[in-house]
This record gives sequence, C-alpha cells and structure tokens, in this order.
Amino acid sequence: MGAATAEDFALTNYGLDAVASAPGSLDFVTVYREHFSFVWRSLRRLGVGEPALDDAAQEVFITVHRRLGEFEGRSSLKTWLFGILLNTVRHHRRTMARRREDDPLPETVADTRQSGPLESIARSQAIEVLHRFLDGLDDTLRECFVLSELEQMTAPEVAAATGANLHTVHSRIRSGRQQFEEMVARRRAHERWRKP
Repeated sequence: MGAATAEDFALTNYGLDAVASAPGSLDFVTVYREHFSFVWRSLRRLGVGEPALDDAAQEVFITVHRRLGEFEGRSSLKTWLFGILLNTVRHHRRTMARRREDDPLPETVADTRQSGPLESIARSQAIEVLHRFLDGLDDTLRECFVLSELEQMTAPEVAAATGANLHTVHSRIRSGRQQFEEMVARRRAHERWRKP
C-alpha cells in the first residue's frame, strides 16, 4: 500500500470521501483528487500566505462542490476551477488589506524530492526568489504570469480564467516575462560581483 498523500489526508479529515457527488457527470471527489495540487500551488503563487492556505483551499472546494452541477464544459475544468480560485484569492486580498496583516514567506520550504542538502538549499532559495518576485508583481500581471509560465496554460485559457481581453493577456504575459528576465539578470550580475 502506498504512502498517504496530502489529498488523502484532507479527504479523510474533512470527510470528503463520504460526500455525495454533485448532480451531473462530474464526480466531486475525482475533481478534488485530480486538481487539489493545482489549486494549492495557485493559491500560494497568487499570494495566499501559509497560515491561510488551508482555509482558502477549503473555500475553493466548497464552492466547487456547490457549483459543480453548473459546469457546462464551455471551458476546460481547470479554467473553470481557476475562476473560482481567483475569486477566492481576490476576496482574501481584500480581507488582508482591511486587516493590514503582512504574511512573511516561510523560512523553509519542504523538499519532497528528498535530494541532498545542497540541492535542497538551492531549491528552497529558488522558490523564495520566485515568491518574492511574484509578490512584487501587480495582481493582474501576477495572475497571468502564474497561469502562463508556471501552470503552462495558453493565452486563450488565461483570458477565459481571468476574464481579461486576449490582447491584454498577451501584453501582461510579455510584461511578466520581461520583468522576470530583468530580475534574473540583476541576480546574476549581483552574484558575479560577489564572487572573489
């Protein structure tokens, strides 16, 4: 028997394995199992802090369960899920702005690949740099960058998920890539300067 996953833990602890399927052809538990990682990654990449991730993911899947029977297949399921996720993130941002709380990035990032210590440090540092870069982006630019560059969605899928015009999405993707490349170039120049 294989090791339990985070999804299995959540299914058991929240009793989701006993939840009846939503009306229609889609099964909620299957949607949950197949897309939990995507939702979790996207929430974190869009700025939901570690302390709020559980609540935000739960809110997304409560909405998915409630609205799954409304899914008509006019877009991909992943695009539809991202629309729900994006509304959850925007609500979270408004709440955080009202509270004026500032969630710092975690000091460490778990490495599930069980690589050596040097690889773990390098990976943790790279993830921290990515999160800092994403935190510095405008929200609309961040959404497009995460979907296109990190989730590998096409520009039309990004437009459908965010509700933005396709030309605007292309512009935001270009701008995000340019800012990322500039950040990488600055870091490389700084590292070359620091070497003896």
